[in-house]
Amino acid sequence: MVVELIEQIKNLNEKELLSYWIRGEYEEAETYWKLAERAKELGLPEEVVQTFKRLGDESKRHGDELYEIYREQYGEDLAEVKIASLEATHVLGKFWKVEDLPDVLQNAMEAEKLAETIYRKLAEECNKDELREIYLRLADIERGHYEALRKLMGD
Repeated sequence: MVVELIEQIKNLNEKELLSYWIRGEYEEAETYWKLAERAKELGLPEEVVQTFKRLGDESKRHGDELYEIYREQYGEDLAEVKIASLEATHVLGKFWKVEDLPDVLQNAMEAEKLAETIYRKLAEECNKDELREIYLRLADIERGHYEALRKLMGD
């Protein structure tokens, strides 16, 4: 699945690629904010709630940064891209009780690791310096998200 996803992403032009990542970052932000709400409802430690909230805020900021680059080059309307979201962790529905937290964290960590891997792969194959730098910065950010989640796991 990962190889297929990378191939689909590699076939996108720059406009489509930026659109894809912008939407992905906004989806990731929404997921983390909902995880923060659910963690609070479940009475989990404030560190868990705040970590999810911070990751959501960071993802929104990354989406905004990418959208700014996109608007400068292509205008307001994002291109339509029919590829599954890389970071749509689909873990929220599994987060019903405190005991679900380790699975939720594990799934979120896997999604962050996958995003980092794909960003680095795209950076390696990118011909444009500005876009390569963006991919590498995003890969580092995804690594930071992974580490924050890993810390919550107690590893």
